[in-house]
Amino acid sequence: MPPQIDEETPLLSRKRTPLPWAQFTIVLFLQLAEPLTSQVIYPFLPQLIRDIGVTDGDETKVGFYVGLLQSLFFLTQALTVLHWSRISDRVGRKPVILTGLFGLSMSMYCFGLSKTFWGLVLSRGLNGALNGNIGVIKSVMAEITDSTNLAQAYAYMPIAWSTGGVLGPMVGGALARPADQFPHLFGSNQFLKDYPYFLPCAVPATFSAIAWLVTFLFLKETVATPTVSFPSLFRSKKDTGNLDKPITITNDDVTSVTTEIAESEKPVAFRALLIPRVLSAAGNYASLSLLDISFRAIQPLYFSTPTELGGLGLPPSTIGNIMSVFGLLNGIMQVFFFARVMEYWGSKKTFVVGVAAFIPIFACFPILTALAGVLVWTVVVVQILFSLLISFSYGSIFIFITAASPNRASLGATNGLCQMSVSICRAVGPAVSNSLFSLSLKHGYMGGFLVYYVLLGMVGGSLMATGTLPREIRM
Repeated sequence: MPPQIDEETPLLSRKRTPLPWAQFTIVLFLQLAEPLTSQVIYPFLPQLIRDIGVTDGDETKVGFYVGLLQSLFFLTQALTVLHWSRISDRVGRKPVILTGLFGLSMSMYCFGLSKTFWGLVLSRGLNGALNGNIGVIKSVMAEITDSTNLAQAYAYMPIAWSTGGVLGPMVGGALARPADQFPHLFGSNQFLKDYPYFLPCAVPATFSAIAWLVTFLFLKETVATPTVSFPSLFRSKKDTGNLDKPITITNDDVTSVTTEIAESEKPVAFRALLIPRVLSAAGNYASLSLLDISFRAIQPLYFSTPTELGGLGLPPSTIGNIMSVFGLLNGIMQVFFFARVMEYWGSKKTFVVGVAAFIPIFACFPILTALAGVLVWTVVVVQILFSLLISFSYGSIFIFITAASPNRASLGATNGLCQMSVSICRAVGPAVSNSLFSLSLKHGYMGGFLVYYVLLGMVGGSLMATGTLPREIRM
């Protein structure tokens, strides 16, 4: 039986195991690939939709197509992430991470080369389907830490997402349509005129390729006893036999040693994951992500919407700068304050406060519509400050998920199940919220603010769901 840790016990008061900085730094570096890839398209995606002509000049349809492309990544990820995570429990984390990085790189190059809406759909779909790294990397993080330094690890973990939140929008806003933005540098480059969004897409694609090399050369496998080799997954059952049969391990001293894995160290069956503490953690993680992705989808769309329709009418470069400022502040807050907040409030209270912060965040949108001049930027700053609390909730729910796993060998499957629920919500969130945004503008429902009333109602439901989280955490 694992030791029981009361969430009110200060996390920093127990003797802490030092973090394995060499491998930990590599994990943070690898994790940067996904936020960089996902965030880079946000500043220019509304303009890209306008450029390809799929809306036929109807500005109210932009939100629908933007939301569809934002959701597509998470929809295809939802269909595959659990399978990738469960495979990683059996073959090891490293082969799956390598596959995911390859998928990220190739699909982003394809996205930048797409000139039709269906080309964007195909490349964005492959981007999600081939990438199961988000759940697998969380499993690696848990496997290289213990209960004494897990909170510290999760305090540093958002560095990657924050850095991606800074660099992604900055790259997307600065490098989109480079021939127009920098005619003295790229004005004569016909390729960049024909493919005006290739350059911002090529940056994260190339980074993912570099991350693949780093993983291949330097990342250590954290699954001590894989039950099957990765190539055998692609052979017929006749060739592989029983995939659950323990593999043979050889070294310089032992010619052939068969390692029998204790039942408690084997990945559990899928049905064994469907227990209350796992479902509670997965449900709360999903509701948090639904609110978060809805906000992240609407924010750049609202900023780019013309002022006569109730938006701010900002260009992609300004939108990218705003999102980059948030990413920078978010990283600073996480590194310097997350562990202290966890120590003072505990995991559950930290999570609840982050969810409650969505109330003023969504309320800021209709307020912005009613204001003008310097007051607009004051409210934008207020919205950014409240949104910093969201990442605190992510750090705390990751601890609940790690503690909910039936055993250490099932961390991948547990993270995969939770990530699947999150990916479903992230697939639904942008499409629904952006479509509601467009419908609210087009038909003037509730003064054009219907989408915000719906989102505030969702916040209320999420706050009710937090009551299912336990006060005590088992690690």
